[in-house]
Amino acid sequence: MTSIGIAMLLVIILIVAGVPIMYAFLAAALGLVVILGLDPSFIVSYGYDSTNAVVLLCVPLYVCVGTIMAKSNIGSALINFVDLFVGRIRGGLGIAGVFASAIFGAISGSTTATLTCIGPIVIPKMIEDGYPRGHAAALITNACPLGYFIPPSALMIIFARQSILACFLATVVPGIILAALLSATNVVMLRNVKNLKSEEKIPSSEIVREVFSRVKWSVPAILMPVIILGGTYSGVFTPTESAAIAIFYAVPVGMLIYKKLTWKALYETLADSATTTGVIMVMIFCVMVLSRIMVMQDLPSVITDFLHSISNSKYVILMFINIVLIILGMIMDDTSSMLLAVPILMPIARSFGIDPIQLGAIMGMNLGLGLITPPCAMMLYFGARVSKVPVAEMMKPTLMFIAFAWVPTLLLTTYIPALSLWLPRLVLGKGF
Repeated sequence: MTSIGIAMLLVIILIVAGVPIMYAFLAAALGLVVILGLDPSFIVSYGYDSTNAVVLLCVPLYVCVGTIMAKSNIGSALINFVDLFVGRIRGGLGIAGVFASAIFGAISGSTTATLTCIGPIVIPKMIEDGYPRGHAAALITNACPLGYFIPPSALMIIFARQSILACFLATVVPGIILAALLSATNVVMLRNVKNLKSEEKIPSSEIVREVFSRVKWSVPAILMPVIILGGTYSGVFTPTESAAIAIFYAVPVGMLIYKKLTWKALYETLADSATTTGVIMVMIFCVMVLSRIMVMQDLPSVITDFLHSISNSKYVILMFINIVLIILGMIMDDTSSMLLAVPILMPIARSFGIDPIQLGAIMGMNLGLGLITPPCAMMLYFGARVSKVPVAEMMKPTLMFIAFAWVPTLLLTTYIPALSLWLPRLVLGKGF
């Protein structure tokens, strides 16, 4: 166990020194191979087996979809559609931004693609309508991880050890609760803001024409999740096939309907997707090798025995898991944290009677929270760059959204298993 402690210390030192996370994990794995006298040949074979999974074919396809959507006008169409229902509420544009982020994230499966697309559209308009700059930027940044919870989710694809559909469905209810709490917190925080504009009430004589106009413009964007999710859950095609279909749908919609996707932009999209996919695959290779060595050294059993010596209560262990995951999410990116934590936490969860599908929902919620939790808060800094609003202005509203939206949703997901298990059992049956 001392050698593993040294390896993790090495990872932390290398990350702080600015070494890319994937190479920090690989260096730790190689260090353990030398210290423990392991056969180094297993690194290549196990790393290859970890990346040679059919389910991971979804990842580059959804990365490509997210980039195509970001370069098209699909985000604007989604905002226009949602704003039709909530635009006249005080704070309604913020609510529209939250749910547009959820829908966009559901299709793209990417938090960065969601923020890149939705942020530049919504945030300037919110500021123009009288929203405080920090509030506007913080709200949309906090809403972007909703893509983890509304399927299909790239993070849940990486997590999946059982049914991918069950993992997808497990995060839907927590995602809806989080979106509702973010919207409600947004409205409450704006109650004392003066000169806040809302969309003007549509005259009764113009309602039908306005609704028809917006729906007509938004239908191609709205149909994407309907086709993809409807086909997947009805059994017409698999999650991998749905990702491919999403690309074939998004390209003509972006080029011919919204007319924002050019051939040059499509080429750039494919190149960016290939680069991102390569980074993810190298990350999977390096992290899975390190986690495998930890499992070979029986680290999960050691941690399990230690936790049993502290408490046999499942609820105490769930709190421990939450703390570990939030810390991981704060210092590492979501993919690295998921790959490292799953092999270690899964046996621990099973030994305490925690359903693996519920664990997936808990992990997704924690890692999403970690992305916007200081001090690292990668999405917070990215949101500041996209919105051109200083992080200092975003900090207070971000802490409010964490306290009154993220934390309550996390606690509900952790301690009420039905929130994550009800929908998979309803759709796939109790034995999913």
